[in-house]
Amino acid sequence: MAYRTANRAKWPDWHNGPVPCWGPQDAPLLVLGLAPGVKGANRTGRPFTGDHAGKLLYATLLKFGLAHGAYREDPSDGMALTGVRIANAVRCVPPENLPTPAEITTCNRYVVAERAAMPGLKAVLALGLVAHNALLKSYRIPVARMKFAHGAVHVLPDGVRLADSYHVSRYNTQTGRLTTEMFEAVVADLVRRLG
Repeated sequence: MAYRTANRAKWPDWHNGPVPCWGPQDAPLLVLGLAPGVKGANRTGRPFTGDHAGKLLYATLLKFGLAHGAYREDPSDGMALTGVRIANAVRCVPPENLPTPAEITTCNRYVVAERAAMPGLKAVLALGLVAHNALLKSYRIPVARMKFAHGAVHVLPDGVRLADSYHVSRYNTQTGRLTTEMFEAVVADLVRRLG
């Protein structure tokens, strides 16, 4: 809390609060990220907007017809999501971009609520281990039952598919842990499965 209070004092014109989900609730796909970036969604108020992670995510969503318009790192860029909704496992920016287990547990009720608010949900794309585990927690499934692995697809008890990808973070893309081709392959597979 002290971290977020300091951010509000340092950047009073930024969003600096819980970042709401974005996209249509009737979408068949939910992209679940980690948490707002301090100079990205924490600044702009829109998930993955204004930081490096949004570049690959939104370019891919646009490429596969899950969004239209143009991504310009600004919520007023006119881009719209069509077949996807975006949420984070943690709604407020965590210190050092690493949410604590307590923050993940506290925010898990929002993950549960998002799932419930999406009547046509068919798949969730988890960006990274924290998102994967948060989704399983929202189902009360032990994490040992469905292990995270890039490219893995699991079927949840209600038939929703959980697809895993490494997070689209600057670190992962600059080190080559996640390439554009790797991420696009995961999204292409999901789009194919969704028909």
